[in-house]
Amino acid sequence: MAIKLSCTANMVPGKTLTEKAHTVRKLGYDGMAIFVDAPDWKDELLDEMLQMEERTGVKPCEFVLTAGYYGHLMNKDPEIRKQALVAYKQSIDIANKIGAITEMEYEYRTQDPLPLFEPYQQMPEEEKELYVSIVNELGACVKPGAAMLIESCNRYETRYMTRLCDCVEMLERADPQVTKNMGLIADFFHLAIEEVDIAQAIIDAGKWIRHVHLGDSNRLAPGYGHTDWNSGMAALKQIGFDGYMNLECGVPGPYDVVLPEVAEFLRKVHANA
Repeated sequence: MAIKLSCTANMVPGKTLTEKAHTVRKLGYDGMAIFVDAPDWKDELLDEMLQMEERTGVKPCEFVLTAGYYGHLMNKDPEIRKQALVAYKQSIDIANKIGAITEMEYEYRTQDPLPLFEPYQQMPEEEKELYVSIVNELGACVKPGAAMLIESCNRYETRYMTRLCDCVEMLERADPQVTKNMGLIADFFHLAIEEVDIAQAIIDAGKWIRHVHLGDSNRLAPGYGHTDWNSGMAALKQIGFDGYMNLECGVPGPYDVVLPEVAEFLRKVHANA
């Protein structure tokens, strides 16, 4: 099974998404993740994404509208939660049109105070019920060919759902008719902080993993930290993962030197895993 590599658009230069996609292709990548600040969204970007694969050979495999109410789905203020739902549904609508994944977390913000010695906090039952209701509402908006995926984040960016198993619990509690177009993102940077055994966490999450974010233990490009990529790739092959693996990380050097080397490194590790 061939590996499908993707690169986040803001990691490469270019005045337009199409220019960035051509660059991504030259560097050895098959897809591109696109994050757009909500105030910067315009319909011309949708037209560009709809034509991207035909024009460049690069699939717009991930799309997120950021800023504004992003990361506030579980805000204690009901009005803010309502606005956040509207914002996330906009991302889903665009993902439906281009056949991409989009994502949600429990929350996404700097934690204050930092939970340095309180990992694996669990949501109260009433919050779990609220989160599952949000999963059901958003998941019902997703059309076949697209997906809304839950991402586990590290303890410094979210209070709860820091491990893949926490996210699996929410999906298993949700409506099965809704979760057929849902799943998980396995982000290696977050996994390196929160999981006891990255490979085993991937195996346990199994079929739910539909997209991967690639960043080493220090959030630099794969191979520039101490993550065990061999066991991680072997675990992904074991569960039959066939989605995109997207670079979401820092580039420690000239992009046109580092990114082709990273693509070669990842393909070699995947082939030998």
